[in-house]
Amino acid sequence: YLMTDWTRVLSFDDVDHPYGDEDDAALEAEVNGNWTPQEKALHEARLKAKAKRRVRKSSSRSESLSESLSGELADGDSYSSKGKVPVPNDRKSRTGKGRGLPKKGGAGGKGVWGAAGMVYEVEEPDVKDPNYDEVAQGDTVYATVVPEVDERELEKTVNPIVREYFEHGDTKEVQMLLKELNLGHHKYEFSSLAVSLSLEGKASHRELTSRLLRDLVGKVLSESDMARAFDKILKELPDLMLDTPEAPQMLGQFIARAIADHALPMAFLDRYKGKVDCDHARAALDRAAVLLSMKREMVRLDNVWGVGGGLRPVKHLVKEMNFLLKEYLVSGEVKEAERCLRDLEVPHFHHELVYEAVVMVLESKGDTAVKMCKLLQAFWKIGLITVDQMNRGFQRVYDELPEINLDVPHAHSIMESFTDLCYQESVITKQLRDSCPSRGRKRFVSEGDGGLIKN
Repeated sequence: YLMTDWTRVLSFDDVDHPYGDEDDAALEAEVNGNWTPQEKALHEARLKAKAKRRVRKSSSRSESLSESLSGELADGDSYSSKGKVPVPNDRKSRTGKGRGLPKKGGAGGKGVWGAAGMVYEVEEPDVKDPNYDEVAQGDTVYATVVPEVDERELEKTVNPIVREYFEHGDTKEVQMLLKELNLGHHKYEFSSLAVSLSLEGKASHRELTSRLLRDLVGKVLSESDMARAFDKILKELPDLMLDTPEAPQMLGQFIARAIADHALPMAFLDRYKGKVDCDHARAALDRAAVLLSMKREMVRLDNVWGVGGGLRPVKHLVKEMNFLLKEYLVSGEVKEAERCLRDLEVPHFHHELVYEAVVMVLESKGDTAVKMCKLLQAFWKIGLITVDQMNRGFQRVYDELPEINLDVPHAHSIMESFTDLCYQESVITKQLRDSCPSRGRKRFVSEGDGGLIKN
């Protein structure tokens, strides 16, 4: 065919034929009846695949044509859901989905540090970070974490602290030790354990415990903690009476002293009015109420436990020891004298007992020397009076013997005989006996010798 202007000669070969050369050869072979069944099935599959490709291609062309026509007919909307014209640097969705807002609210993308007005918190360095540099972090503060004391280990931890406090009596040291421990919500039990231990001890131990409770309130313990401690002791009172029958009266004195020292709230007794079923607890609360009513004018019940040990005045201790020795001379009971001396709780002042005993021997007559030697021997054997206290008591008498001799003319001779007796009974050492002063006899020749002393 021949055409002019935008025409060309098309041969018959340029026209699409339904079958190619291979297909024609296959068709001719089919006509001739030379195909095998496998070749015939393969040929049919090729024809079907070719037809599908043509249908798919024609359908896509028609869709693109319709979209282009619809885009041209639109009212100039370049952001229609389909067929929209791409805009440079457009961050909106092109799929037709979403609200048409920028991604991540405008806080994402390259070179973007977040949305406008966003404030980032200071990020703590991670120790596990591979880039972590300990030197670059500046001063490092190490904190010691103390685990909480277990309830089963609480008594084993607290008992040595309380018993040591009974020896030194320093409440500040106890405060320091308690602050180092992490007692947690069991800290109120320290007060109950301290009171329980003091009930088994001496009056001086109870006095020290009352002072300790007073000093701990406001620094380590609170009034509510102290109230919980005494509540627990009131519940355990029947068990405490097995070892200490006087526990109700003592606990009442503890409560009264704690209220007077402002360690317990004033309303502690009022909470139990008409609510106590245990007779022992009721006796303890009644004892506390009586003491508070008697000492209403006093700020503290300082003498509720008596003045024990070295807290007593020296004159009072001397008077008590004199009374002890006089009672012994009348009764002759060594055990009672021993009990009275132990109750004074002044082992550092036992030299005063030795001194008073020797002075009584010098000032008295009869068998006083034998009885006193027996008493000192008994105290020496049981270890109640140490060798240091014994030597110190005798040495004080040696030093004051010239003054005693003014009232007792035969003091030197009596002293020599008493020291010999004590040495024989192994009360004093040979060195102490030899150091006993003796009065020298000065014999003058005559009045005309000018006062010369005869050798």
